Amino acid sequence: MCCLLAALLGILVHALVGRQSADRARNMALDELDRVVTSYVAGEPLGPDAAVDPPDLPAPLRAMAVRRQERGTALADHDGRPTMWATAPVDGGRVLAVRLDYSGRAAGLRGLDRAIIGSSAAAIGATLVVGLIAVSRVTRRLHRTAQVARRISTGDLDARVHDPRAERPGHAQDEPAAVAAALDAMAATLQGKLHSEQRFTADVSHELRTPLAGLHAAAELLPPGRPTDMVRDRVQTMRRLTEDLLEISRLDAQVEQADLDVQQLGPLAERAVRATGTTTEVRVVRDASVETDRRRLERVLGNLVANAHKHGSPPVVVTVDGPVITVRDHGDGYPTYLLDQGPQRFRTQSGTSGGKRTGHGLGLTIAAGQTHLLGATLHFSNAPDGGAVATLTLPTEL
Repeated sequence: MCCLLAALLGILVHALVGRQSADRARNMALDELDRVVTSYVAGEPLGPDAAVDPPDLPAPLRAMAVRRQERGTALADHDGRPTMWATAPVDGGRVLAVRLDYSGRAAGLRGLDRAIIGSSAAAIGATLVVGLIAVSRVTRRLHRTAQVARRISTGDLDARVHDPRAERPGHAQDEPAAVAAALDAMAATLQGKLHSEQRFTADVSHELRTPLAGLHAAAELLPPGRPTDMVRDRVQTMRRLTEDLLEISRLDAQVEQADLDVQQLGPLAERAVRATGTTTEVRVVRDASVETDRRRLERVLGNLVANAHKHGSPPVVVTVDGPVITVRDHGDGYPTYLLDQGPQRFRTQSGTSGGKRTGHGLGLTIAAGQTHLLGATLHFSNAPDGGAVATLTLPTEL
């Protein structure tokens, strides 16, 4: 806009000054023409800038004087210099012409153009510098807000923008300050709600452990039989659920620490699969030595294998290829929400195979949390030919 405005103003000033200069030169040429015509009629000699039928007279002026018998003026070149011509018809179809040197005015107009261009360039440069400084300050603040938003999206709920303008209520706030204040308020609210949920989950799980221990002891005293087995099975399920909730609460609170040690992935994967008590094939394509927490890694693999047997279809294959471990089944695959958003506790979804529940809840949530604690990555996908694939990538030993 600054460049466009400068160009329009420059063109306007050039046109106005050029028109005024040409009008003054034209009036002077006509006045000189009147004097020369008077001298010509009186038979007096003509000056050096007047002539009858000069050879370099512009053709339009000659035609105007001869055919239309009218006076006229025109700006043209004479001996390579800009000249203002004025003509008048005289007896015998001849043309009396007067020329006025226009080079001084043309030079003045060129000087004005240079001044316009120089001043416009200076104004544009100053405007751009000031604009870049002002815009860079705003964009830096917006970039910082975006960085904090990305940190919050990755789970760092302690991240805040702390924009100085947003923290001074008595001062006017611009748009970046309003965005920063809204983001900080959202993060604080989200953090408070999450902490409340974590405390509630931990408190409920902790309080349930005592009555469940009593139920388990009472179930052991019941006489053998089908009803007793059903009660014991349900009590055991509730105890596992309670322990899972406590583990998730500890992971959410980030109080867990990994006990790192060098482990061989091949034997570790085989032990983890045996602990699940399932029929699972373990393929060691390329063994690797990694620094990890054996108990937590076995927990991750056990949950992935148990989930594959519970919600997928056999065969279930665990493949160790260097620091990458994949767990694949041959069922309907992971649901869309899990591929897009990751595991969510208590989230279930009905599958297409006879109403079979294909939901994934605490098991995969714990696996994802333990994976993050180990510094590894866990990726969920579906195989092109069918089946769910969980890919666990561990950091290699330094």
